[in-house]
Amino acid sequence: MVVAEVPKLASAAEYFFKLGVEGKRFRPTVLLLMATALNIHIPEPTAGGVGDTLTTDLRTRQQSIAEITEMIHVASLLHDDVLDDADKRRGISSLNAAMGNKLAVLAGDFLLSRACVGLAALKNTEVVSLLATVVEHLVTGETMQMTTSSEQRCSMEYYMQKTYYKTASLISNSCKAIALLAGQTAEVAMLAFEYGKHLGLAFQLIDDVLDFTGTSASLGKGSLSDIQHGIVTAPILFAMEEFPQLHAIVYQGFDNPENVDIALEYLGKSHGIQRTRELAMKHANLAAAAIESLPESNDEQIRKSRRALVDLTQRVITRNN
Repeated sequence: MVVAEVPKLASAAEYFFKLGVEGKRFRPTVLLLMATALNIHIPEPTAGGVGDTLTTDLRTRQQSIAEITEMIHVASLLHDDVLDDADKRRGISSLNAAMGNKLAVLAGDFLLSRACVGLAALKNTEVVSLLATVVEHLVTGETMQMTTSSEQRCSMEYYMQKTYYKTASLISNSCKAIALLAGQTAEVAMLAFEYGKHLGLAFQLIDDVLDFTGTSASLGKGSLSDIQHGIVTAPILFAMEEFPQLHAIVYQGFDNPENVDIALEYLGKSHGIQRTRELAMKHANLAAAAIESLPESNDEQIRKSRRALVDLTQRVITRNN
């Protein structure tokens, strides 16, 4: 899907898919598990073998959603790296550092356009609409992050909204798309959406913790990268509730390295890290509850996939990279 006629564009578009640094492949894994968890088995095929064809066709279409989701995700990373002027991504040179900003932006655009072609091929307007909304949310979230007022930077509500747009919208809407393709009811599609939303929020909250506690080697990006970019995340927001004097530091910004040190000192004295972990746990539990609310099934494959989805909610909060 990412093959391009122009060699330079092709190598840029394939950059993260070819280098063996695709990340955890977290999103496609979730989506393929969700597909199995929601697929109502079609009765044994008649002599014509129609049942088998339907099952295979549905699986192929759902796999296509997993591919499209990963392409949208990687496109957003390429664009984010240009905006953040990042020189590393997942422990290797970022595309903008390796090939320049212009090609990185075009490669991101190319991946998005390929994702659109893949979406159109599914011929399901509701699914197209869901994933088009995701792209809008990614842009909205990034703009919210770039244009925050001092009040907004100190608001947990604003922060969580931005986090939903930037991180959780993609996985929640993709999970819902998987359910719709399976012909599930609106209620089941909503449970799939809720699972993705809360899993995505838990994932990002743990990322926020790891930015302070993780090592550069395991994270694949320099620790403290958020605060050094002037981005205030959940641990600092919680610390501010305990130490109102931190507000003044956040208002001044973090261009001054001394302010970073002062903020870290307050964070160390506060329960900011612990409270962020607790909030992540709350969202992980809500994600698990959504799976447990799905209509019961005796099919072992379906039950196995649902157990794996619940298991993932715990893995997300106990990971250290």
